[in-house]
Amino acid sequence: MLKAKQIRPEIKAQTCSRGLSGFERFLSLWVALAILTGTLISIVSPGVARALDSFSYAQVSLPVAVCLFFMMFPIMVKIDFSRVREAAKAPRPVLLTLVINWLIKPFSMYLFAYLFLGVLFKDLIPGTEVIHGETVETYRSYISGAILLGIAPCTAMVLVWGHLARGNDALTLVMVAVNSLLMLFLYAPLGRFLLAINQMPIPWETIVFSVLIYVGLPLLSGYYARKAIIGRKGQEYFDRVFLPKLTPVAILALLATLVVLFALKGDVLVNRPFDILLIAVPLFVQTLFIFAIAYVAARILKLRYADAAPASMIGASNHFEVAIATAVVLFGLNSSAAVATVVGVLIEVPVMLLLVRFCVRTQSWFRKV
Repeated sequence: MLKAKQIRPEIKAQTCSRGLSGFERFLSLWVALAILTGTLISIVSPGVARALDSFSYAQVSLPVAVCLFFMMFPIMVKIDFSRVREAAKAPRPVLLTLVINWLIKPFSMYLFAYLFLGVLFKDLIPGTEVIHGETVETYRSYISGAILLGIAPCTAMVLVWGHLARGNDALTLVMVAVNSLLMLFLYAPLGRFLLAINQMPIPWETIVFSVLIYVGLPLLSGYYARKAIIGRKGQEYFDRVFLPKLTPVAILALLATLVVLFALKGDVLVNRPFDILLIAVPLFVQTLFIFAIAYVAARILKLRYADAAPASMIGASNHFEVAIATAVVLFGLNSSAAVATVVGVLIEVPVMLLLVRFCVRTQSWFRKV
C-alpha cells in the first residue's frame, strides 16, 4: 500500500491543495451556456460555424482540431508517468480499477445505452443521419456516443474527486498514469468492437488515427513538455505557477468546441430538446452502477478508505474530452454521436460531487489504515 511517507514532497503539496476552482465548480453551467450560444448561432447565423468547419484538411476541421488539442494537452501534461512503476506497491486497488475500467465498464455502458436508447426510448428518438455513406438511425448514433464515453476512464477530474473525497492522492496519480497508457492501446480495439456491435460503419484506420492524434500526440507532447519545464524551472514552479495558468485553457477549448458543435447541430435543442434528457438517463445509471460495484468490491477486498474512494471514482467518471474528440473525428462535428458525448460533460460535475459526499459519509465502512 502507498503510505504518506512515500509521496514526494512536491507531489504531496500539489495534490493536497487541489480542489475545484470557482471556474471548474460551475463547469456544467458553462457547458450549458456554450450549448445555448452555439444553438443561438445556428438559428441567427448558421453560416458562421459552417465557415469555420470549411477550413479542413483530409476531412479534419482545422479550427476544431486546434481546440481539441488544447482541450487534451493540459490534461496530459499533468500526468506523472514516472509513477507507473509504483503500481506494484499498491496492487489490489490498481488491479480493481483496471478490472472495472477495462473489463466491466465498456460493456456495461453499451448494455445500459442499448437498453434505454435502443429499446425503452427507441420510439421517442426518430430520425436518421448519414455516417460514412451509410444511413444510420439516430438512436444508434446516441448509443455510439455513450460507448465512446464508456471506454475512456477519467484521467483529469478524478484527481479532484479523489482529493475532495479525502482519498490517497499518491495512489490516484499512479492509477491515472496507468490508465492513460492503457488507453493508448485499448481504446481503439474496444471502440471498434463495441461500435461494430452497435452496427456503426467505422473504418479501422479512422479510429486508430483518432486515438493517435487526440490521445497519443497530446500524451507525448505533454510528457516532454512536463519534463522540460520541471527540468528548467523545477517542480514547485510547474505545480504552483504553470498548471494553474494552463487548467483554464482546457475548459475554454472545450467550450469553444461545444459552441461550434451546437452551431452546426442546433436542431437538437430546437427540435429535440427531450433527447438530451433521454441520453442522460443511461449515463447516470451507468455512473451509479460502476461506482457501486467498485465501492462494494473495495470493501470486500478490505481496502482502506483512502484507497477505496479514488479506485471507485476513476471508474465512475469519464474522460469526456477524449470521447468528444473521437466522436468528432469518427462521425463528424455535426453528428448525433458527438452530441451524446457532450451530455456526459453536463452530468459529470453534479453527479460526481454527489458521489464524493457519499464517500465521505461512508468512511466508517472501511478500515482507516
